[in-house]
Amino acid sequence: MPKTHRPSVPALDRSPSHLLHRALQLALDIYTVETGPVSLTQRQYAVLSAVAAQEGLTQTDLVRATGIDRSTLADMAARLIAKGYLVRERSASDARANTVNLTPEGRAVLEAARPRVEAADRRILELLGAKKREPFVDALRRLARAGEVALLPDVAAVEKKAKRHDDEAEGRGKKHKAGKKKKKLKLQAEPTAEPEAQPQPKIEIVTP
Repeated sequence: MPKTHRPSVPALDRSPSHLLHRALQLALDIYTVETGPVSLTQRQYAVLSAVAAQEGLTQTDLVRATGIDRSTLADMAARLIAKGYLVRERSASDARANTVNLTPEGRAVLEAARPRVEAADRRILELLGAKKREPFVDALRRLARAGEVALLPDVAAVEKKAKRHDDEAEGRGKKHKAGKKKKKLKLQAEPTAEPEAQPQPKIEIVTP
């Protein structure tokens, strides 16, 4: 029996990065439709969910929990704090680190968004057959975890560099403050110069 000719598959249809990008765009479009344009963004929801699952996470903890890069997450946390959804507090275990916690407003907006996000997830999975949904989610989970393990050395290097930069900045600040204090003490210790004596006017006494 002669072999049937199969058309070649376009290169993009065989590219995992391209297909994942298209799937992500589709997922974000569905998320926006289900949650509305004024709701939490998908990544804001992820950050609030991570904090709700474990209060008192540091920024490094949130990077690992959400997969969002450090600089982007710092900007997001600042905006969520400005909105009144998160509050930043000094870590009890590390004086140099800050932790974030949900405010009552943050918990309320998270709970309001949760049913809409779950509806978006259901709508995405309904694009696949019932038997393919759980294997699909499992494959995404394994891919994400494998990627995190593969990037651990790079992430650790970035975090080490960031910590070294913070320590150096803190050291420069302490050195600058110490220098100002030393200068102030030196000025206080120096004797104040006595004012020069002014010549007294000569008084002539004239006798009659």
